[in-house]
Amino acid sequence: MIFDNFEGFRASGFTPKVILIGSGPAGVTIARKLAGAGIPVAIFEAGKADFTEESQDFYKGKTVGDYYFDLDVTRLRYLGGCSNHWAGWCRVMDAVDFEPKAWVPDTGWPIRRTDIEPYLEEVHDILDLVPFRDDVWISDDIRWVQLIKSPAVRFGEKYRSEIEQSKNIALVLDTYVTRLEGDGTKVTGAHVWSAGKDQGVAVADYYVPCTGGLENSRLLLWSNEQSNGGVVPHAEALGKYWMEHPQFQGGNALMDNPDQFEMDDVSEAFFSPSLEAMQREQIMNFGIRFIKMPYHGAKWLVAELACVAPETAEWVSEGIGGNLRCAAQLVMGWEQAPRADNFVALSATEKDALGIPRIELHWKKSELEHRTLLQGLRLFGKTLAEKDYGRVRIEDWVLNNQPYPDDQELAGHHHMGGTRMGDDLSKSVVDRNQQVHGVANLYVGGSSVFATSGQCNPTTTIVALSCRLGDHLARRISQSAMAQ
Repeated sequence: MIFDNFEGFRASGFTPKVILIGSGPAGVTIARKLAGAGIPVAIFEAGKADFTEESQDFYKGKTVGDYYFDLDVTRLRYLGGCSNHWAGWCRVMDAVDFEPKAWVPDTGWPIRRTDIEPYLEEVHDILDLVPFRDDVWISDDIRWVQLIKSPAVRFGEKYRSEIEQSKNIALVLDTYVTRLEGDGTKVTGAHVWSAGKDQGVAVADYYVPCTGGLENSRLLLWSNEQSNGGVVPHAEALGKYWMEHPQFQGGNALMDNPDQFEMDDVSEAFFSPSLEAMQREQIMNFGIRFIKMPYHGAKWLVAELACVAPETAEWVSEGIGGNLRCAAQLVMGWEQAPRADNFVALSATEKDALGIPRIELHWKKSELEHRTLLQGLRLFGKTLAEKDYGRVRIEDWVLNNQPYPDDQELAGHHHMGGTRMGDDLSKSVVDRNQQVHGVANLYVGGSSVFATSGQCNPTTTIVALSCRLGDHLARRISQSAMAQ
């Protein structure tokens, strides 16, 4: 069932056991899991069926620190959420991403990758993926990894017909949950604005914000402020440990035989480090995107190398005698360390049209981020040289630790953390089952629960976690019904 606004939903008499807030990959996935178990669920989507400037205005905010995308550009507020501008890149976080890194504080998850692996076959169906290939080691330090570009599933499009026909899912558009109410042990209701007016309080047995890696923090921060701590009683980490994937072109490579590596259908290949290399270099995980350049790009690179790296230029002239067969751009995307001083806060001065504080995002890259970029490129260059596959030239701004360029990709539009998962109540917001600490009926879906960011695009992991959370909630609700 789909309703254009909350008034139509209320008139229907539909009574949900679970209210999901947000219709992106997390919200829709959890809803489908619950509906499949016969559990009635409502999805409240603040936007409408299609993009509108009026709705998007609610996502405006401010970033303090490093240069970043406008907050109303890096996310979308309508049916399907940010799946509407997802490029489709898919990979599950590595097993090592769930483990603590002894050289980086506050890393590690309370679960392991094995906890989400039972759901990966289901994830492949949801995201229209072919099976992933195994990694291929090209040295002790570097491995070829596969990123799959799916058809970029738009959840509002792919699952709209299924939701329309479902008796257990009510999708309610134009329904903005402005805040949750709570008494310190449970959530007691969700305040709703729809069709241009206050619609009162919606009630269910369970509540699951799935509004994204920025808005989840905003909703819970505002709800907690308005309820005097009644929604998130252990709020020390709320909004904190926010992470992105910085992404920059950090260098170039020359190879005499590009067929050494398997390229995808757009002439790109991807590489990541071993755990031992990360530990030895004291860096985070990273991904190198190897993008083949045209012939004139190779000639330009040789000229540059002759000036700044004569030994490499000599290898070029001796090894390939001017017959340049492959030059590549090296774009690095890497794992950002979880730090409490990267956080989502409520603005003290700016409010949206309903008077709710806008987001003030505090975000800066640290020395560890630069070291990961530089040492990652050096590790890749070392591998190419030792195998005699090619040579790498690192950009001067990377070598000299100069400011990051503001005319490149900047980051991945990957919003992670803020309601992170953990066992330590002072450094996390949800437990290993994504339940808010100390609150019986409040869970959080999406990448805001990520304890660390890993190096890969987050959507595949988001969907796997959402399948897991859907199963957990279905079991809990069924067990509760049997006990009554």
